[in-house]
Amino acid sequence: MNHIVIVGGGTGGIMTAARLLGEKDMQVTLLEPAEFHYYQPAWTLVGANAYDFEKTKRKMADIMPKGVNWIREYADKVDAANNTVITCSGKVIKYDYLVLSPGLVYDMSQIEGLAEAIDKGVVCSNYTDPIHTLEVLKNFKGGNAVFTQPTTPIKCGGAPQKIAYLAADYFKKKGLDKNTNVIYATPGAAIFGVKEIRHTLEQVIARYGIHFKPHYAPVKIDADKKIITFKWVNASGNQCVINQDNSLKEEMKGDSLIEIPFDMLHLAPPQTAPDFIKDSDLANKDGWMDVDINTLQHKKYANIFGMGDAAALPTAKTGAAIRKQVPVVVASIKSMIANGKISDKSYNGYSSCPLVTGYGKMVLAEFDYQNNFTPDPKLKQMLVFDSSKEHLRLWWLKKYILPHLYWNKMLKGKEV
Repeated sequence: MNHIVIVGGGTGGIMTAARLLGEKDMQVTLLEPAEFHYYQPAWTLVGANAYDFEKTKRKMADIMPKGVNWIREYADKVDAANNTVITCSGKVIKYDYLVLSPGLVYDMSQIEGLAEAIDKGVVCSNYTDPIHTLEVLKNFKGGNAVFTQPTTPIKCGGAPQKIAYLAADYFKKKGLDKNTNVIYATPGAAIFGVKEIRHTLEQVIARYGIHFKPHYAPVKIDADKKIITFKWVNASGNQCVINQDNSLKEEMKGDSLIEIPFDMLHLAPPQTAPDFIKDSDLANKDGWMDVDINTLQHKKYANIFGMGDAAALPTAKTGAAIRKQVPVVVASIKSMIANGKISDKSYNGYSSCPLVTGYGKMVLAEFDYQNNFTPDPKLKQMLVFDSSKEHLRLWWLKKYILPHLYWNKMLKGKEV
């Protein structure tokens, strides 16, 4: 009997368990302590009053595949040389094959003042508490509404700008746009990496009059004074293009530092792999699971596979990416058991970001490792012939169809 141990009860872990169950000569154990499983892609809509938070939540017991040996603990250490996982309580679990899909953890310490400010007053994040985001949005009366993200990789890299677009639309509908500055500040150089999508988003930014600030990395939050400090991070070193924006009361402070006062601040917190990954020989030099980007097999330990947000994969960290990663891992485990070698299935870096650009509007970014735009042909069945353009039917896809597919197909191991 081959023992497959899965670490993580998020999308990747549940999907993998569901697909492996019922196979001959396999026992599946899954480590996950959480009581609830959340459909986090809808939290952007929750924060903009377009989705019910309670509908994003299910009891873990209700979505756990029947037949899984569920251990309600965190993994504390992987002893890969001895094929064991040690839990936080000290329990030692032996495995034949290990699937790591533990997700990310938040590291508030990377931005000074963030731990004290997050989810209090006018500082909010859809990543941690979308209900508080909604409260901040509803109470906003005008001024600077700042939306930003850290220098670290984050799950759903488009989420910080989605809420900026929804907020801008919300302010317009409420008649607040005339006395509001919507600011989207990012450490990146462009609004989006895929050119077809970038062109549309540049038009969205112009339509709302959003102040787009590339190369801005948040380094400090003063919640009492309501000031956020950014560091200019232009890799080219060309800092002569920095200009203070008087309309925003933007102020230069010392070496490449910019202060912006805010009346609302939304940000994605810095994110890293869990300690048991980044502090082990499972990680690369940057702290992410060191797996082959196509096979998802660990580069050092052949019986370990890594997927999802904690893996060192140069693509967006999304549920859509995991949807394409799981079949590769499952096929390789089956092949290794049957034939002693991995499957010829390969992951091409596919990921997808449903970029909501306003109420009733969305573009769908689908792309691979090379940032090629790769729209799903099935979209034509919805009469969507160019998903790089804003469309009402794509909004329906985001709000109604994708959640249904997630709960009823993806988590049950079915093809989507």
